[in-house]
Order: sequence, then structure tokens, then C-alpha cells
Amino acid sequence: MTGELGAPLEGLVVADFSRVLAGPLATMTLADLGARVIKIERRGAGDDTRAWGPPYSAHGATYFESVNRSKQSIALDLTDPADRATAFDIATHADIVIENFAVGTMDRLGLGYDAISTVNPGSIFCTINGFGGNDGKDLLGYDFIVQAVGGLMSITGDADSEPTKAGVALVDVLTGKDAVIGVLAAVIARQRTGRGDHLEVTLLTSLLGSLANQGQASLETGAPGHPMGNAHPSIAPYQTLHCRDGLIALACGNDTQFGRLTDALGDARLAARAEYATNSDRVAHREQLATQLEDLLRTRDVEHWVDLLRTARVPAGKVNTIPQAIEFAESLGLDPTVEVGDGWTREIRHPIRWTAYRTTSPTPPPSNDAHATQVHAWLAAQTAPTTEVTE
Repeated sequence: MTGELGAPLEGLVVADFSRVLAGPLATMTLADLGARVIKIERRGAGDDTRAWGPPYSAHGATYFESVNRSKQSIALDLTDPADRATAFDIATHADIVIENFAVGTMDRLGLGYDAISTVNPGSIFCTINGFGGNDGKDLLGYDFIVQAVGGLMSITGDADSEPTKAGVALVDVLTGKDAVIGVLAAVIARQRTGRGDHLEVTLLTSLLGSLANQGQASLETGAPGHPMGNAHPSIAPYQTLHCRDGLIALACGNDTQFGRLTDALGDARLAARAEYATNSDRVAHREQLATQLEDLLRTRDVEHWVDLLRTARVPAGKVNTIPQAIEFAESLGLDPTVEVGDGWTREIRHPIRWTAYRTTSPTPPPSNDAHATQVHAWLAAQTAPTTEVTE
């Protein structure tokens, strides 16, 4: 029955007033799941990331292309009354509105939740911002700044290096995914009540929510945490170690795996030593253990140890580049990329694969205002929103 059903979000319409990364990632995810996404862009320049390059493809900035496939674009000047009226019509006829303007901008334009929900009480309105709509409204929320003030940089990097950001705009990505979770929860709730809601997702709270064990450890102990390079604060060995020709990543999550590791490395006596008997012991003697493991690992190349350790059921892997990572996923049959159109480079696909539901056929990221005619035709065919509210 593979692909017998329609796409999971087929029939839902999203009005996308967002730009840059967190919002566009959220709306592209909804598009990947089958929703119709109408991207409202500025006349002329469009989304900021259209100019964020290099690198560029034959069509534009790869940054923009990474989070804007399968959308329809219409360019509007939201300071112009006629264009603003068009934006209002799009928003009130959409199931979902997502925006990440500066706090208060949508309200000042007459496009905020109160205005939209008056016409369409079933509207699910998602606001994404950096620091919240009250005390944080005057702070500009860029991913890099939030990584700094949110504590992530303080635990990232080598022990003797300055605080370091992640290699991708991780906070934006996490926030976009949190926004999708909230929107989908609101869609399910609306099926029961008929009522929409106004959701707020902030970069800062998404980051704090992602700190997981590090955040809870800080709450419990009062310790600020510190960078440890590729080591783990609570598990050992759980880090990169040097082989003869490069680095291997090892992750022994329990005593059994550690025993398998020492057997495979040819020194089973290590697992029997008192200072390595339990994970807590190994954490306490982390540096000594790493030195002894590297003495063994440096005798052979990474690929040798990876093959041997995987056979021994020890979590291990080569430290890949991005092209190597994509190739590795392909070797596992994961189909990590997807075609978006003739003449376009393949893109990283949505990570979920379905059994019964049909996946959508992705379309290329749109040029600015490419779908104005189609959007106006869609609007002309709409009737007034009729969502009923259950009191």
C-alpha cells in the first residue's frame, strides 16, 4: 500500500510571511509534507537570503534554495494599501500563518493574529522571533547571537579554545522544527475544537530546550558547563581519537560495549582494570584512558578500525566531510537527496519516509513573484472562511 494515500498535509494552505532560515525551514517542512505554501516576499529584493552568497547556483544563492523548495512566491509591498489587502486575503484564507518580522510589525500592518482570527477564528498563527514579544522585543534575534547569549557557545569548542559556534545555524534549525511541532499540534486541536491559536516560538527558548543533559546538569549543580572538544561530560570513551591516518569517533554507552572495544583492539585487560570498571570510573580517568586507546588505534588506519569495530558491535565511525556523509547515507539506501527539477542540483530531502502516505514531488525554489498569477487566481476562487468554533 506504499504511497496509496495523499500527502499527510494535503489540502492545508500556509501563508508564509517569514524569511531567512527558521521560518522558511518550517514552511518548507510543511510543503514537504504536502501543504500548499504561499511565500509573501518583498517587491524587488525578496527574501534576504536571495542575496546571501557565495556560493551561488545557476539560479541564485544556495542559502535561499536550501529552505524554499516547493513554495509559491508572490511579491507584495506591505506598506502599500492594495498589496496589504492582498496579503490580508491570503492570510485569512490560509489555515496557517507563519511570520518572523520584528515584534509588533504584523499588528501594525493590520496582519496580526487579532485581525486575522476575527475573520478566520480557525487560523493557526505562528510567530517566530529571537527573544519573545515582551521584554525581549527590542533585541535582534540572529542565530549567532542566540548561540552566544543562550549558552551553547560556552560548551562548544576545545577546552583551551574560545567559545565556538556550531558549524550550521543550529538554533534557527531547531526553532524551525519546534515551530512545525507547535503548528501540527494546533492543527490536531483545531480538528477537535474548530478554534485556531497564536503560537510564539523564540530562538532563545528553542536553544535552551535543546540543551538537554547539559541544561539539567547546570540546574542541578549550578556549574556553568565548559567546552570539552569532542569528549562527553558523562560518558567515556565517547569522543574522537587518533588512528594512524586520521580520527575515529567512538561512543561506548555501556560497560558491555567497552568490553567489546578492548577485545577488538587486542587488549582485553583494559576492561578489567579497576579504574575502567564502570562508566563513572572511565569518566574519572578519561584522559589516561584516551591515551591508552590511542596507543592501540595508531597502529592501523581509520577504515580498518571502523570495519573491525562495527563487526564487533561497537559504535564507531569515520569523521566524514559533508559529501562523504551524503555518500555514506546513500550506501545505506537512505536516499538522502531529492530531485527538484530539470537543471537544478539535487537537494537534501525531508528526513521522514512514509509507508502508506504519498510523498509530494518537490518543485524548485521559486523566483521572486513567480506565482503571482496563480495566487491571485486561487484567491478569486475562495469563499469567506467558514471555520466553526466549538464553545
